[in-house]
Amino acid sequence: MAKETATYIHGHHESVLRSHAWRTAENSAAYLLPELRSDSTILDIGCGPGTISADFAALAPDGHVTAVDYAPAIVEQAAKEAESRGLTNMTFGVADVHDLQFADDSFDVVHAHQVLQHVGDPVQALREMRRVAKPGGVVAVRDSDYRAFTWFPASAGLSKWLDLYEEVARAGGGEPDAGRMLKAWALRAGFAEDAVKATSTTWTFSNEQERDWWGGLWADRALHSDFAKQAVSGGHAAQEELQAVSEAWKAWGENPESWLMIPHGEVLARA
Repeated sequence: MAKETATYIHGHHESVLRSHAWRTAENSAAYLLPELRSDSTILDIGCGPGTISADFAALAPDGHVTAVDYAPAIVEQAAKEAESRGLTNMTFGVADVHDLQFADDSFDVVHAHQVLQHVGDPVQALREMRRVAKPGGVVAVRDSDYRAFTWFPASAGLSKWLDLYEEVARAGGGEPDAGRMLKAWALRAGFAEDAVKATSTTWTFSNEQERDWWGGLWADRALHSDFAKQAVSGGHAAQEELQAVSEAWKAWGENPESWLMIPHGEVLARA
């Protein structure tokens, strides 16, 4: 059975979790919400700090959410998120999406947000997600597409950041442009085309608060996250280049004309 072979290049630095903890079911899984029932059983893979997982649990009060991640420490943080909200219909665990330790036909919904871009074998991951979904249930995946990121004004520093990010991600075994590939991966995993609904949505950052937040977190990530460490240790960039990327993100955030759009591919696949 295939195992995780890709490196999670972001790591769990505070600047990364600042972004992940912002995510909600509404801003990151709206395409899935019409499928949820009050009694849905949900497996949330790559749950991170647990904000989306906890939203699912609140939306399915008579159901149950199993939230799993590859990193034990972040699973502990997700459990604390659930506790802080007073949610009792959740359990947590460590799991490898390539080889899920759940029985066949276990869940109404199997969900993964921003996961497949980071795994060694996304098709095997989808096969496993399909295996543990109940007949008639759904597998739901959403991933960004880095090469399709669009911003204004033009910035040599941000263009350098994007080229560097894609280089580091692929060197680690991931696929940063996963959003455009989700449907193809689902078909290769065995889903029939008429069982796959492929859509897209975006995140957009433009007003002063959004620019300050997104530009600031990426200015920090460019210097302090695992991405930065791997960029240097892998010979992809010198520290001076990362400093220039960080400054470019700060400049983007300070410019009132700035705008950024992040596209995401989405797939709802019926098991």
